[in-house]
Amino acid sequence: MQIFAVEIGWELVIMEYVLTIQISQIFMKKILVWLSGGVDSAVAAYLLKEQWYEVVAWFMKNYVDEENPNCSTYKDANEAIKVAKFLWIDILSFDLRQEYEDKIIKYIYDWYQKWITPNPDILCNTLIKFDVFLDKTIEAGFDWIATGHYARIEENKDNFKLLRWVDYNKDQTYFLSGLNQYQLSKALFPIWWMTKPEVRELAKKIWLPNADRPDSQGLCFVWKVPMRTFLKKRLPVKKWDIVLMDGTKVWEHDWAYFFTIWQSRGLDINKKAFVVKIDVQKNLVYVSYDKYEPELVTKKIEVKDWHWICHKYEMPLECSTKIRYRQEPNPSTMKTKDWKIFFSYEQDQWWVAPWQSVVAYLWDECIWGGVIE
Repeated sequence: MQIFAVEIGWELVIMEYVLTIQISQIFMKKILVWLSGGVDSAVAAYLLKEQWYEVVAWFMKNYVDEENPNCSTYKDANEAIKVAKFLWIDILSFDLRQEYEDKIIKYIYDWYQKWITPNPDILCNTLIKFDVFLDKTIEAGFDWIATGHYARIEENKDNFKLLRWVDYNKDQTYFLSGLNQYQLSKALFPIWWMTKPEVRELAKKIWLPNADRPDSQGLCFVWKVPMRTFLKKRLPVKKWDIVLMDGTKVWEHDWAYFFTIWQSRGLDINKKAFVVKIDVQKNLVYVSYDKYEPELVTKKIEVKDWHWICHKYEMPLECSTKIRYRQEPNPSTMKTKDWKIFFSYEQDQWWVAPWQSVVAYLWDECIWGGVIE
């Protein structure tokens, strides 16, 4: 009995020692959480703090328009400060306006002038949040950055996988498809296991000050400002015609490069129409009342500027793809020819706009991202 008692005591000592080591390792991990002012990042910060990590918040100032009442930078900053105070965590502010100007805004203006419609949200994640800011985070001595993105990261023996969120309706892997292995290894998405209603419910349960704040539906840097209004700040206006495919004039527009293939909103035509093609030289916008206009439908997409997120797969590859965010992945076949990549589909595809992103999946794993050519 005495020996048994000693052994039990020794096991208790060992358990206490191991527990102390584990707790100390957690405390040593410093995480910088991006507080955007929204409820998702606030819940992410709360969850990490509950797990005993050393949590510090940061707010990213990337675009300020003093003349625009819809510019929400200051409102977002105030919400982020409220959350940080409520959670008793420090908050830092990073002014990345110059980096945004150089890497995103100039890029967007330049591309629109060339009749290219980029995807600002993907650029923002790839070139700013998980690039410029990540570098600053590591330099400051933090181990990871954390955000309220709707996605999952799975660490395996040799790599990191980017997986769709449990709530498919809100999944954001499409916007994260430009990330690489290093960026994934330094990122945390703490709400990965929760649905959107569960995030809201938890926020209300713990009395977060922004629990009822609506989600932002705008672009990552101009928020509620319409893209056309944003572009008009630097691009000139030149009125010309909107015509049907046979040349019949149906309305006027400010300039052709304000439009995107398949666009239906913002045409101001009494009858719903879709942009079919754009002639920048003649400044003509061609539209059709039929969304199944032959020039809008395709079963094959050619892509460029692609990268594999985890590892390269052999071709041909049966996978599924998204060609826009609000879309369930469609079955497709990925092939290569003459150093180019193509996707072919059994069913017709529409809303295929040049220079928008196409993202490939194997089941829930986001494996590849590229640009439609």
